[in-house]
Amino acid sequence: MSSLASRHHCQMFCTPSVYISPATGVLSTRSLVQRQRNSKIQTKIFCSFMEEQGSNANFGFLEKKPYDPPSWASHLDPIPSHVISLGHLPTPIHKWNLPNLPKNTEVWLKRDDLSGMQLSGNKVRKLEFLMADAIQQGADCIITIGGIQSNHCRATAVAAKYLNLDCYLILRTSKLLVDGDPGLVGNLLVERLVGAHVELISKEEYAKIGSVVLTNVLKERLLKEGRRPYVIPVGGSNSTGTWGYIEATREIEQQIQTGPGKTGFDDIVVACGSGGTIAGLSLATWLSKYTAKVHAFSVCDDPDYFYDFVQGLLDGLKASVSARDIVSIQNAKGLGYAMNTIEELEFVKEVAAATGVILDPVYSGKAAYAMLQDMAANPVKWEGRKVLFVHTGGLLGLYDKVDQMTSMLGSWQRMDLDESVPKKDGIGKMF
Repeated sequence: MSSLASRHHCQMFCTPSVYISPATGVLSTRSLVQRQRNSKIQTKIFCSFMEEQGSNANFGFLEKKPYDPPSWASHLDPIPSHVISLGHLPTPIHKWNLPNLPKNTEVWLKRDDLSGMQLSGNKVRKLEFLMADAIQQGADCIITIGGIQSNHCRATAVAAKYLNLDCYLILRTSKLLVDGDPGLVGNLLVERLVGAHVELISKEEYAKIGSVVLTNVLKERLLKEGRRPYVIPVGGSNSTGTWGYIEATREIEQQIQTGPGKTGFDDIVVACGSGGTIAGLSLATWLSKYTAKVHAFSVCDDPDYFYDFVQGLLDGLKASVSARDIVSIQNAKGLGYAMNTIEELEFVKEVAAATGVILDPVYSGKAAYAMLQDMAANPVKWEGRKVLFVHTGGLLGLYDKVDQMTSMLGSWQRMDLDESVPKKDGIGKMF
């Protein structure tokens, strides 16, 4: 297939809700009925095209390929049969010059916020395995669930459209807002731009019914409509999604082997919001030769909840290990999930101004804040350690904090141009 033909094929099948005419370049929106009628045919053609063309079609991106696990993880069960390349990997590692560290302590940054796919952060790694499983099962749409500013839901919506699948999002919001338009702030803008179907529930309904029942209700409705839905749990955190950070650990190992001095890290620090990332990281570091200690800072629920949840994921992979033996979980919830103190937001601002690294307020911002608090309270615990902090992305969540942060951000002023400044027509003309 020529590059031109390949491009036209992608224009026809990669985005089911919009068609771009190869001849005119004009966009036209297809009706929902027509999209549903053609969904099965288009999905089959798209998946067949991906398998036939492989890396030649997209230079490796969006390629579905058989998965070969690390040798030290080959005894786990189940092992995914395939993986789809969705992320811009490997993500870089660099030194992070945070102020006020304990003596001889180094902090390095694993930039999973740069994994691509509309700023998806750590979510892309899980979705590479989850979406491959969805395609393998013949799904024509994806269901997932999360908070109103869920990074996972936004990443899932984008990934689904990359793969010609419809996406249904169940988003949790306050009972005061559940019956109105949710708006276009942050992740919502991206979700609605890519045509995700958004269904709102209140926090009270979520607490009373639970995410599993809610997604099953929507699944049954779609099945009755003739659809083939694939359900992804909160945060993409199940045994399949756990492979995302098993594979990330292999990536880190490979980077260490080619890095300066080929020296590893003593500790890995990461935020914990749904449990899948820390399950994969902690299990992989325990299984491999990479002996770093994994520290997780939970931004919701509490450590006991996550120890139990991670244990369930480990048992689901027949890992034969206790979660409490391979990961240390500390509380960093603060005021609550997606709620911030002024001190936490000031910290995000100060880190950005000092290092150029922008942390999200919900996950990595809280985790880094809690890490530095722990370092200050227990300096001996961290002295002389080489620490790798995993930045899990979520930058769009900052837009939901604009009102809180406006007063703390840099000042501005009108540029003063007095009469002594020479003026000449034509210089600096814009039009």
